[in-house]
Amino acid sequence: MAVSKKKRQSLDRYNATCDYISLRPKKERGAEIRAAAAASDMSLQGWILQACAEKMQRDAEK
Repeated sequence: MAVSKKKRQSLDRYNATCDYISLRPKKERGAEIRAAAAASDMSLQGWILQACAEKMQRDAEK
C-alpha cells in the first residue's frame, strides 16, 4: 500500500532528524538482547537506547 504524498513528506522530515546506527551482534547475543528487551516490556530500540543512556550517565559520573 502506497503512502500519500503528504505522509511521505512528513516521514521524510522526521527521518531527517534521526541518526542511523546499525548493530550486528552474533545471533546468540542478539537473542539475549531481544529477550532482555521483551522481559523489560520495551521495544528493542527503546531498550538499546535506554541502555546506552544509562552507560553514558555512569561514564559521565566517573
